[in-house]
Amino acid sequence: MGGGCREAFGFAALVLIEESDKLSQRAFEISSMTKNILLTGRPGCGKTTLVRRVVKEVAQPAGGFYTEEIRKHRERVGFKIVTLEGKERVFAHLNLKTQQRLGKYGLDLSPLETIGIEAVRKAVRARELTVIDEIGPMEIRSAIFRDAVNKALNSRVPLLGTITARLFRFTNAIKKRRDVTLIEVRRDNREELVSELSDHFTA
Repeated sequence: MGGGCREAFGFAALVLIEESDKLSQRAFEISSMTKNILLTGRPGCGKTTLVRRVVKEVAQPAGGFYTEEIRKHRERVGFKIVTLEGKERVFAHLNLKTQQRLGKYGLDLSPLETIGIEAVRKAVRARELTVIDEIGPMEIRSAIFRDAVNKALNSRVPLLGTITARLFRFTNAIKKRRDVTLIEVRRDNREELVSELSDHFTA
């Protein structure tokens, strides 16, 4: 991954050690995780699925929201906000006729700014594991969302989220925070991450 390696993992330091010390490196990396853990990676790498599995595994209450694809005949036609309490609403769709657009999708940010953000705020107030999926190009169009993300990151509650790998001023600033651990999700590390993150948030 070249020069992006440090940003991709976000650990306090990446220690170069001998092959025989790999277990020690792994223990160091896990212990270096902060309370704010954000997953990044290429589209389709399994970030949301990983977050769902971790939330299911951890032995503590969780709140927040996921962003789910809407598919019709195997084609992606939009996205919806789904809270951990089961509320859901469409906020991006091919058929949405709105002034706000991103690519081919019309955007309606009101579902994000109501049920999505309220779910995040409720989790923070209750000191639950707070899930934000995703801090992405569509979501960061909302100033209310950006404010809620910063307040959740600044709080004392544990946070597990996903963040776009693309470059934006807001997301770049989050990735550079010292209290954020950024982890790249790949097909070859997903299973290991489920176990490690579940242990981290259960501890």
